[in-house]
Amino acid sequence: MRREIKTEKLPIKMWLDDAEAGAIEQARNLANFPYAVKHIALMPDCHQGFGMPIGGVMATKEVIVPNAVGVDIGCGMCAVQTSLTEISRPDMLNILSGIRSRVPVGFKHHKQKQDESLMPVRQAGLSMPVVDREYESATKQIGTLGGGNHFIEIQKGSDGLIWVMVHSGSRNIGYKVADYYNRLAVKLNEKWNSPVPKAHQLAYLPLDSREAQQYINEMNYCIDFALASRKLMMENTLKVIKSHLGGDIQTAPMINIAHNYASFETHFGQDVVVHRKGATKADKNTVGIIPGSQGACSYIVKGKGNEDSFESCSHGAGRTMGRKQAIRSLDLEKEKKKLDEMGIIHSIRSRNDLEEASSAYKDITKVMQYQEDLVDIVCELSPLAVVKG
Repeated sequence: MRREIKTEKLPIKMWLDDAEAGAIEQARNLANFPYAVKHIALMPDCHQGFGMPIGGVMATKEVIVPNAVGVDIGCGMCAVQTSLTEISRPDMLNILSGIRSRVPVGFKHHKQKQDESLMPVRQAGLSMPVVDREYESATKQIGTLGGGNHFIEIQKGSDGLIWVMVHSGSRNIGYKVADYYNRLAVKLNEKWNSPVPKAHQLAYLPLDSREAQQYINEMNYCIDFALASRKLMMENTLKVIKSHLGGDIQTAPMINIAHNYASFETHFGQDVVVHRKGATKADKNTVGIIPGSQGACSYIVKGKGNEDSFESCSHGAGRTMGRKQAIRSLDLEKEKKKLDEMGIIHSIRSRNDLEEASSAYKDITKVMQYQEDLVDIVCELSPLAVVKG
């Protein structure tokens, strides 16, 4: 930990020297949230979000806060180590083309519904009105990448082996669940005359309420859906690689970690709901993934179980500028040249792509230095080629 703010009801423990004013204001709101316990933790990739900063961790008693999970429920990373040691550039270009033919990106979905055996099972007796409504649409969205900062990346590890990494979320079904329950929480909080100002965007649901139980059911389904979607994209990506390079390629078990969710955990002797928004679990039993920006290294890590962070770490590098600001202010040719000189097959082609340029993100090496007390680095992964929406 690098800094602590003690001016609010609860302390704010920070794994960075400073954060943008909007993120600090949101952290202060969390620190004064009546159901928050112990302290608020800000990871080194922290930046402003909606209601709760990205890279924020909050533990609560008695309530759950949909906006402290976010709209892309279950968004996360998966990574697979292969037995390959290199891929030539011509082969890589063919592989990228093959991936794009199998994995819809951006706003694209599959034209046909996918095999329902790929979908998470809806348990009988659980009330999930939004999931039930969105289920059929989701059968065409499973295994699709989406846009924004989601990616499929082929990397070279410090272990000498080729890795494949996927970053994706719960697509429209996760957004619909998040939006429905946040709106519901806002209405109920107004009805109850909640002490939490509406402007803080931290409307909550009491855990003993029907609405909270429904949200938890649907949130968990979206987490499972996001994982199932990543699995399908990883399987299709590995099939493409094997079809171009030979079927005798071996792969290690897939590593998976989510970074937008709430879970029931025990910390400091209390049973709490830990909300991680753009933060991942980093207990001593967890192998995780911390990606860099496009053009920067990513890391396979092992958690240290630091209680002060509620056994959490960053979910990536974190933005230094908003998407619109990046498009307005960054130099397209300069960003392309930087990646070209590194030999990376990248996705920066037009001005709009600058929202995901490496200069729009923090320096991942500093981010990793700031959280040396949270994780140990297991393997460093250098980017070779990327597919983005």
